[in-house]
Amino acid sequence: MSRFSSVLVANRGEIACRVMRSAREQGYRTVAVYSEADAGAPHVQLADTSVCIGPGPVGESYLVADNILAAARESGAQAIHPGYGFLSENADFARAVAGAGLTFIGPGADAIHLMGNKAEAKRRMLEAGVPCVPGYEGESQDDATLVREAERIGLPLMVKAAAGGGGRGMRLVQDAADIAGAIRLARAEAEAAFGNGELILEKAILRPRHVELQVFADAAGNTVHLGERDCSVQRRHQKVVEEAPCPVMTEELRAAMGDAAVAAARSIGYLGAGTVEFLLDEGGNFYFLEMNTRLQVEHPVTESITGLDLVALQLQVAQGEPLGFTQDDVTLTGHAIEVRLYTEDPAQDFLPASGPVELWAPASGVGVRVDDGIRTGQDISPFYDPMVAKVIASGPSREVARQRLVAALHDTALFGTAHNRDFLVACLQKQTFIDGGATTAFIAEEFAAGEIADRVPTFEDAAAAAVLELELEHRALYAGSVIVSPELRDWCSAGTLVSRKRYEFGEVTHDISVSPVGRGRYRAWDGDASVSVELHSADNAAGKLRIGDNEERIRYLHAGPGRLYLQVGGRAALYADRILLDGTDDVAGGSGSVTAPMHGLLLEVRVAPGERVSEGQTLAVLEAMKMHYEITAQAAGTVREVTASAGQQVAADDLLIEIEVAEPD
Repeated sequence: MSRFSSVLVANRGEIACRVMRSAREQGYRTVAVYSEADAGAPHVQLADTSVCIGPGPVGESYLVADNILAAARESGAQAIHPGYGFLSENADFARAVAGAGLTFIGPGADAIHLMGNKAEAKRRMLEAGVPCVPGYEGESQDDATLVREAERIGLPLMVKAAAGGGGRGMRLVQDAADIAGAIRLARAEAEAAFGNGELILEKAILRPRHVELQVFADAAGNTVHLGERDCSVQRRHQKVVEEAPCPVMTEELRAAMGDAAVAAARSIGYLGAGTVEFLLDEGGNFYFLEMNTRLQVEHPVTESITGLDLVALQLQVAQGEPLGFTQDDVTLTGHAIEVRLYTEDPAQDFLPASGPVELWAPASGVGVRVDDGIRTGQDISPFYDPMVAKVIASGPSREVARQRLVAALHDTALFGTAHNRDFLVACLQKQTFIDGGATTAFIAEEFAAGEIADRVPTFEDAAAAAVLELELEHRALYAGSVIVSPELRDWCSAGTLVSRKRYEFGEVTHDISVSPVGRGRYRAWDGDASVSVELHSADNAAGKLRIGDNEERIRYLHAGPGRLYLQVGGRAALYADRILLDGTDDVAGGSGSVTAPMHGLLLEVRVAPGERVSEGQTLAVLEAMKMHYEITAQAAGTVREVTASAGQQVAADDLLIEIEVAEPD
């Protein structure tokens, strides 16, 4: 192996930042690559050197191996760390890196190729005697064969991209009538995301735990596991909450799963960090799911309980150095839980969201770690995965870690773009999760229809917003005044000052009147409802206030006249004063107008003018943030106009189809 002193990180966002921090701590020079859309991104600012590799779309930048290698030559980088996603599990890329005389910080190309294809990996594990889920992983890929094999396996059934990962190219089928459609959608999504439409079929185990073992191997063949992670809380087969260790793990089961994971790695001559994933059923039986030949998103929870820096270990073994410890040296201490912060709208079926980051204020504190890749003032691009940060909390026990994580999320502010923070808190506060009983069915079983919706601010929160906005306005006016005594503040010769703010949230309106009753103290009311608000501090987007008898921490941003972002007690909202703004921000659309739910590529338009459609019928298919989304009719009627076509890039809220809604019977 060649020695190296500089590392190019072939990635972006939080993982690029995380790898660079460890590399720099180890004394390496770091190189960032970036697309034109990421020119001002944090990972670019963090690196010692940066090179632009193309336009925003991943197919023209982060997925172009030649551009990455050219950047390495230009910057003088001697090694490439792929992070996760993008080219991290691309065997051809690993081979090209080695062919260019550079060190690929990961396993060899042959191991990536074998384990990166679910069909090949499953065949190898079956040969090795590793328990696998019954299914079909054959070479015949025509629709007729797949439908026939699906019927043989029986329902419920998982259709999965053989080259896939991250929940892409994956469909759960519970109705025989949906088999053909699931195969078509999974194949199309797999081809778009991975350039490979090969599928496998597996019997669906509906309520398992998703338990994975972190493995590590050096060039001398020393292979160990670093304990397990429970990643059962998932949505659309993408992990949302991860923890280590698994709440139901026993020493005997850990040993058995660990032995299987190490055997799997050794059987393919593995090098570096990898993860062997299993499904664990209620009876304690486990089945091989797949092996990820890279660093995992959730690696921080393993770092928290082992005390190891996995990126530093990757760099160490890539230099040809030994691990320096054995399996007996690995100890697991305490507990750690991680959540993934996505810019997505839980109230709109978790549609990915793009837009401005008007304020990013991550939490800090004992046992709290935040891995992020965003900063205040940047934009969330529609070109990339919507995960923008990970919040991790650790403690001596699972419950301490959970409570610290809830508190950290309450103290984390992301203003400007929709996100899933409140949903993450709700997950952590469900009794099933508190009891350690979450399976992969957790979200579907624990969240009733309509439960995941926009939270309407209470009168008390609106009162706090009105007081804070008034306070900030007074400060701005005073700062611009000349020779005005502070003692004259809130004084008026006409009597008591009363200010009004009106905030609208759908059908709920808070019409707040505010009157000062002392320095920093106010009375706020709306009709018969009344509350006292005392502002203790408010500076640099953070502060404290008392609402009635409750002391609350706040995060805020005055985003212009009449617009205040306020997070109080962990509850966040944008308060737009309709008295000042006069309703100009609200534009309503007719029920027959079908608009794009997000930026993306319109793959299909399935209707034409004059065609009758029924409620729930699929009208178009949109590709955005590496996923395919079916756009359905919200009401029955007749298509009056189609304003977009397949192959067209559309923006959020662009009009796609107009439907003349049928009159109810």
